[in-house]
Amino acid sequence: MGTILTEGDILEQESKLYEAIIQSDIVALDRLLHEDLLFVLPNGDVITKEADLRSYRYGVLKIDELLPEVENLNIIDDLAVVTLRMELKGKFHHIPFEVTYRYIRFWKRFPNGIQVVGGSGVAI
Repeated sequence: MGTILTEGDILEQESKLYEAIIQSDIVALDRLLHEDLLFVLPNGDVITKEADLRSYRYGVLKIDELLPEVENLNIIDDLAVVTLRMELKGKFHHIPFEVTYRYIRFWKRFPNGIQVVGGSGVAI
């Protein structure tokens, strides 16, 4: 495993993340998200890795369908910046929703793998 990321590395991690989200797979999400993750939600709140995991662990957020479209992928040494459009269907606090978001996500290579270190999502 080198220190430079490739587009294939990031697209593979993105696919793993989508699957973990759909399955509410806490173990996989724990591996994919960095301990110091910061993510800005569409309402402006900033959450941590633990807050994100908690929403899946306790069923607050359940994604039933996820249709991603990667728009941009920039690689800068051991960091990748991805923007994507994503259609989501699911439930938040058991209330159904269907929405399209634009996300930006930052992936970084660490000795233990490639992890998300930050991101943000806005409704479009």
